[in-house]
Amino acid sequence: MLKIAHLIDDTTAGGVTRYLDFLRQDPRLGRQADHQVIEVKRNRPGGVPADADIIVSHLAVSWAGLPGMIALRARHTGTPMVHVEHSYSEGFAALNVTSRTRFQCLLRSTYSLFDRVVAVSDAQAGWLARNGLARVDTLDVIPPMVDLTALEDIAAPEGPVRKIAAIGRLDRQKGFDMLIRAFRLVEDPDLTLTFFGEGDARDELLALAEGDSRIRFAGFAVNPAAAYAGSDLVVMPSRWEPYGLVAAEANVAGRRVLMSCVDGLQDQAPRGNPIVGEPTVAAWADALTRIAGRPAALAQRPTAASLRNETITGWERLLDVLTNQPAEATAQTA
Repeated sequence: MLKIAHLIDDTTAGGVTRYLDFLRQDPRLGRQADHQVIEVKRNRPGGVPADADIIVSHLAVSWAGLPGMIALRARHTGTPMVHVEHSYSEGFAALNVTSRTRFQCLLRSTYSLFDRVVAVSDAQAGWLARNGLARVDTLDVIPPMVDLTALEDIAAPEGPVRKIAAIGRLDRQKGFDMLIRAFRLVEDPDLTLTFFGEGDARDELLALAEGDSRIRFAGFAVNPAAAYAGSDLVVMPSRWEPYGLVAAEANVAGRRVLMSCVDGLQDQAPRGNPIVGEPTVAAWADALTRIAGRPAALAQRPTAASLRNETITGWERLLDVLTNQPAEATAQTA
């Protein structure tokens, strides 16, 4: 059986760690390979088992980390290596990158060390390809996934949209500051907005919400199913979002997601999720006003199995490619 070493340098509870738990525990994937999660030091990815057949990086890409990536490649010259890009996207680059040339040089240099680069959404893959950041013939798209079976048992919302949920880290990426400003412009006393999550922006968001009793902060959702069950609509006003796992979870729970038109969220709009075309307070206030009071139920509720199959099939295809490639094909040419 294949032995796959998944390298991670951030074990904070979140989407990536839950995704790795899914890969490690899924029985269908387990029939093809033993997926092992290896925690490594930031910028120093060592300790890879000598008998690993494939190495998969879920590591943060940075200039400080590039020497460690080079050393990892040098130590495992004959081992196929894959990088999964969880962090960077077109939306991220537009808002956070001051030197486009330098940033793109970093990504090209890092990705060239790997045999395959995995994008987490079609939108992210398109951005990587358009900018020549990864060779198209080595680029795969595999959406991340977690165990969604518990969400299928949640009853669909009945009646109009009244209870809105915002689920995720409380930080700038998620756009919750813009959401609060927009929500406060909606003159509907029966509408509520509840945040599930923790983060550095909590105090800022509390200040923005002060005086509006309709806005609540419930803290970290130990039981995500309960958060979805208690809502009629989920909102994702993200400024960038390579994939957006919350949207998949909400849809399996039978909830629509009102979302930004960015990155991987665009891939998930066809499931019946309305998109807010502009990242402005006015546009979000208008969208919230229009959706409030409308029927809450998602017209076509996806199954956990259908979304799970996309991820598993993607990994099965990737492993087939890696195990059938010529031995000398390890590492791209820069």
